[in-house]
Amino acid sequence: MHIQNQVKKVVAVHDLSGVGRVSLMAVIPILSSMGFQVCPLPTAVLSTHTQYPTFSFLDLTDEMTRIIENWEKLNMRFDTFYTGYLGSPRQARIVGEFIAKFRRPDQDLVVVDPVLGDNGKLYTGISEEMVTEMRHLIRYADIITPNMTELFRLLDKPYQSAVSDKELKLYLKDLSEAGPEIVIVTSVPVADNPHMTSVYAYNRNGNKYWKVTCPYLPAHYPGTGDTFTSVITGSLMQGDSLPIALDRATQFILQGIRATFGYEYNNLEGIMLEKVLHNLDMPIQICSYELVE
Repeated sequence: MHIQNQVKKVVAVHDLSGVGRVSLMAVIPILSSMGFQVCPLPTAVLSTHTQYPTFSFLDLTDEMTRIIENWEKLNMRFDTFYTGYLGSPRQARIVGEFIAKFRRPDQDLVVVDPVLGDNGKLYTGISEEMVTEMRHLIRYADIITPNMTELFRLLDKPYQSAVSDKELKLYLKDLSEAGPEIVIVTSVPVADNPHMTSVYAYNRNGNKYWKVTCPYLPAHYPGTGDTFTSVITGSLMQGDSLPIALDRATQFILQGIRATFGYEYNNLEGIMLEKVLHNLDMPIQICSYELVE
């Protein structure tokens, strides 16, 4: 009898920042505490994340190819591929080739967080070529988690800050047709209510749309996107349904922000994950997801 009981491996293609709970410093603790082995494929090493006024930056593009070559020699296998911020169009191409080569069809999960911009603008250092490469990369993905800005960029449409449910459903479906089965769009404004924000998801398998709405807390913490997608990834790897995964991720972010909010604290350091990681073991308190007809 062959018993399958090894821990699932997630290869995490993100940068490593010394200070600030973003990228690998959010991905590793979250997925480890959800019971998975995180195998980093670091894209860069930074002193702090890039929202600090000054930071050092070591590009690891060449090292990425060496790491992948060695994994190939060792015949390494991964259950999930999870990519976040990529430093250059070349890195995006390396990652696409890596997934194409290593992925076992119908078995492994590919999650792409297409980090490109926010509030209608591209992030500093993100070029139009990068946007084009990201459109290629999402073809490999099962799940993508753009924000509103990234959604419009990937579709090559002008940014709109407000969209109707009907329009958003069409956009999600269009993006899914480019490759990913599941499209989750974050930070969708709620019409007539600035104190709320929504997450919408479309699952092509079953052709269903889901929505989770939560309070919008007036504090900005870097790394919440990485945290959100990490919880979604871990939740789906554990076998949760998509709406439950959405609920767990939004609730966890909310708990993290609430745990951090009351302190006199430099928001650049990100939410205090250490205070809320144990919540990932707890069952969902309240279900707030709804099916969007």
